[in-house]
Amino acid sequence: MEIKILHQVMEWNEDVSEEVKDTLASRHICMINVMGSPGAGKTSLISALIERLRNDFRISVIEGDIAGQVDAERIASLGIPAVQLNTDGACHIEAMSIRHILPELPLDDLDVIFVENIGNLVCPAEFRIGESLRITLLSIPEGDDKVEKYPLMFTDTDCLVLNKYDMLPYFDFDEARIRSNYETVNPNAPLFCVSSRTGDGLGALAAFLSEQIHKAQHPEESCANHGAASGNQLKNNH
Repeated sequence: MEIKILHQVMEWNEDVSEEVKDTLASRHICMINVMGSPGAGKTSLISALIERLRNDFRISVIEGDIAGQVDAERIASLGIPAVQLNTDGACHIEAMSIRHILPELPLDDLDVIFVENIGNLVCPAEFRIGESLRITLLSIPEGDDKVEKYPLMFTDTDCLVLNKYDMLPYFDFDEARIRSNYETVNPNAPLFCVSSRTGDGLGALAAFLSEQIHKAQHPEESCANHGAASGNQLKNNH
């Protein structure tokens, strides 16, 4: 499968973010912004979720990297339309670039677009790209102090995924600390413990995403109850 490589257009873009969001909403497409550090397992998680969701939804992926196309090739090997966005040094994706990329995707044949943002716990949290949903990944090897160090990333997200959870026995990682800090900054957003390698926890995360995708596609059905009940119910999900 051919992979198109585009380069980021840097412009301030609050208005563009809303434009992108409206464009996708008019086509009932849910765009999911996946954020986390380099090595947190974003590509592996997206790949695992594709396998869980592809029978119910038509999926595409925008792969953000400073350079290269390794991750896009990995996604394309799954038979999923993928576009590589290279930022040429920028530490985040901007909405203007998403607007330029959308014509490269088969929008009439999509329900979901995953965007793998640049590996960074700072800049991506500050820039909306027209997404319907935000996911933040934190892998066990990264340590348990990240919510305190980078609060915006964990405050402005729709769920937190503790990835590589199968490695918990091998690291000095205080799960209770993460849970307490996360609940303080984002009390209504769920937390999932997941291993992309073993598959543990993926079912619960995929079910949550399926629900959120449905809400994004049918906002008229969920205006009165925007996910609060689901967040409280799933807060301690393993």
